[in-house]
Amino acid sequence: MQPFLSASLQHAPILAVLIPLLAAPLAVLFGRTGPAFAISLLATALSLAFSVYLMFAVLDGSVISYHIGGWAPPLGIEYRIDAANALVLVLVSLIATIVVPFARTSIRDEIDEKHHTLFFACYLMCFTGLMGVAATGDAFNIFVFLEISSLATYALVALGAKKDRRALSAAYDYLIVGTIGATFFVIGLGLLYMATGTLNLVELAERVAVLEGNRTVRSAFAFIVIGMGLKAAMYPLHRWLPGAYTFAPSVISAFLAATATKVAVYVILRFMFSVYSAKFGFERDTLEFIILPFGVIAMFLGSLVAIYQVNLKRLLAYSSIAQIGYMLLGIALLNVSGVAATMVHLFNHAVTKGALFLAVGAIIYRIGSPMVPRMAGLGKQMPWTSAAIVLGGLSMIGVPGTAGFVSKWMLLQGALEKGWWPVSLLIVLSSLIAVVYVWKVVETLYLKPASPQTNVSEAPLALLLPTWALIGLTIWFGIDAELTNAVSRTAAEALLGGNFGSATPATIFGVEGR
Repeated sequence: MQPFLSASLQHAPILAVLIPLLAAPLAVLFGRTGPAFAISLLATALSLAFSVYLMFAVLDGSVISYHIGGWAPPLGIEYRIDAANALVLVLVSLIATIVVPFARTSIRDEIDEKHHTLFFACYLMCFTGLMGVAATGDAFNIFVFLEISSLATYALVALGAKKDRRALSAAYDYLIVGTIGATFFVIGLGLLYMATGTLNLVELAERVAVLEGNRTVRSAFAFIVIGMGLKAAMYPLHRWLPGAYTFAPSVISAFLAATATKVAVYVILRFMFSVYSAKFGFERDTLEFIILPFGVIAMFLGSLVAIYQVNLKRLLAYSSIAQIGYMLLGIALLNVSGVAATMVHLFNHAVTKGALFLAVGAIIYRIGSPMVPRMAGLGKQMPWTSAAIVLGGLSMIGVPGTAGFVSKWMLLQGALEKGWWPVSLLIVLSSLIAVVYVWKVVETLYLKPASPQTNVSEAPLALLLPTWALIGLTIWFGIDAELTNAVSRTAAEALLGGNFGSATPATIFGVEGR
């Protein structure tokens, strides 16, 4: 048993991605919901276990280099794990594992039974793609895994058509915008390959470092930022997000809101700081004069539009656009505190927003609608679900004792360290706007009388337990943020120092580092 465990840990970087990839066809092969669910839960849990192991292995700043098939790069493909992508791997696998039990119950109401096994297969493929994006050290591999994830996501969003036919148009919009984003990204990779002759991220960093004045390299940077900006729903490239989150099945809304845009933000971080360098004038100008203003606009407009939404899923979707603005603002600060705040907010917002979408899914399971007016009086009829929405809303505002407060406080520190006190003021003001749309929902749940036609019971435990697992994490990381802060600061220092490309890690797991 000990040799088997040791060998498994040695191959942890590839197993975290390979297990769900192999599990996806098995989910269809058995042809029944029960086995498909069990396979999905086992696959995501194993990936989570390997991801947690990898995160603790690189917590001290080490880097793991894993050569696929024993072929050293650039001939072979390298998986390269440091603190930044280790945190993303844990986040994606954690969310994936928690929402699978929710899916078992919720899809009975939202997806035709004949599509259940296909749902789990697509879910695992989407999960595989996101994990692969985070783990790989090869630029073209990032594109491949992005497309695996995206193609599965389009199908998953379209499965919401049983509840609302608009899911089909939302999936189509997502497909068109996602394809444009992927095209821009792969054009950028092509330009980088033309200028450097490699797609390995380490070698790209080494060769790009001496090509600051090269127009091809600059053009590649623009294509990559725009392409991943579309994937991350960066304002004003966010058109696909409200429809996809609103009309997808509830469990998919939760999974996408917690993972898809976060992985895209990670890719932006990786290319901006590991491949390119903050020392490049064109990158600093892009961050200060484009990313920063659009991030601030997103913080305000996303929250303002959310106030006027009567569909709670759409309200949360626009709130996500605002929260992505905070992450981009942290990147634009170009200091350790700001980038660390982005990494922490990436994690904290994921667990909070995932919990909120699951809570909405539980309400939809009982009343069949995400419309806020239909939720009047549910605070008494569904007390646990309503309490989850309140706690998640407090985290969105940034109330002390919640995860949202920790990341916004770090963002404020980053802005003040930079000397940008007006930006700090804008962070506080935009957070206050969130009070309005959160109160709107709380008022409906607790202060408005229930309709005589609405007499429902609390959601089943199969829906409540995953929801409260994420709410528990929201509170836990609001009280004890030592782990996420430590990982995020290590990641930020490595990113800003370009260590992903230049550090010489020790030999780990018997795989020789570069």
